[in-house]
Amino acid sequence: MSKPRSLALPPRTRAYRLSTVRGEFAVLDTAPPADFPRHGTALLLPGFTGSKEDFLGLLSPLSEAGFRTVAVDGRGQHESPGPRGRAAYRRKALALDAVAQAAALGDGPVHLLGHSFGGLVSRAAADLAPEAFVSLTLLSSGPGRVPRGQRARVRALRTALAVASKEQVWAATRWLDSRGEEPGSADPPEIVGFLRSRWMGTRIAQLSGAGRLLIGDPDGTAALRELTLPLHIAYGDGETVWPVAELAAAAALTGAHHTVVDGAGHSPNVSHPAELAERLAAFWDLSANLSAPDPTATDPSSTGLGSAPSDGLSSGTPGADAARSRPAAPGAAADGRAATGRAGAPPR
Repeated sequence: MSKPRSLALPPRTRAYRLSTVRGEFAVLDTAPPADFPRHGTALLLPGFTGSKEDFLGLLSPLSEAGFRTVAVDGRGQHESPGPRGRAAYRRKALALDAVAQAAALGDGPVHLLGHSFGGLVSRAAADLAPEAFVSLTLLSSGPGRVPRGQRARVRALRTALAVASKEQVWAATRWLDSRGEEPGSADPPEIVGFLRSRWMGTRIAQLSGAGRLLIGDPDGTAALRELTLPLHIAYGDGETVWPVAELAAAAALTGAHHTVVDGAGHSPNVSHPAELAERLAAFWDLSANLSAPDPTATDPSSTGLGSAPSDGLSSGTPGADAARSRPAAPGAAADGRAATGRAGAPPR
């Protein structure tokens, strides 16, 4: 769903096949500079019709913040092999893939981020094996299926794939790859070529299976409230797939850390990578502090992370009785508001 603006690999980035107990997956793996302290490892899962290249803009700033950052093509996506059968793309199968990818990186629990459809997979993975992850970030991804208008579009795409060739469908699906970008923007030839190559390289079964989940996935708000991992819900104030009000409500109901990126659409990872990376790195550092045992602490609030942030990061807070089993959300505001991505900006 994202459209990268450049295909240049950042410094210290390796492109390779990650071997896991569930097969091989194409990844982009960016290490922090050698003289930088390591803060952890992040695994990034792309959205519907997307790929690891959707995160190219994030790799450098996140690695320079001390995080080994690994973006992956899921099974059947772009450069990762995948079976032809639809059963291989069910929710649990994709969740098990993410757990296996995290384990294969060899760094212990990782920070997990899913963009759009990748958020659905990330939710399932965190629910299945929370011990594999330090935190969960849902980027431009709601707690359940896409809204009615988007469901109609996904159904149309699945129908088209069943009766037409991928080449024929390609011309009619450019809108999927350009959502969240500036209307009418001209794509350089190398980007157009990449988008077509990505589309043609992605398995029809993967597109159909992902589409089926996007239109039928049940609401997961209750499961997110019970999740024991630090949770982060982030999106642009111009989000075009899930209603902004629905995402804000999910952040409030689950007690999630809440980031709104001003001026961004469905793909802040493409349009505002530096700002988003700053928000992510701050959340991940706070999450690591929450995960570390503190023998002097008697409850999560003793970490001081449940107070309003002082650095301009946006935040969110639990509603009444929400997220009882999760540690206090990093940066959760004390007055019950969900702030925007600007320091000092009024709540939306």
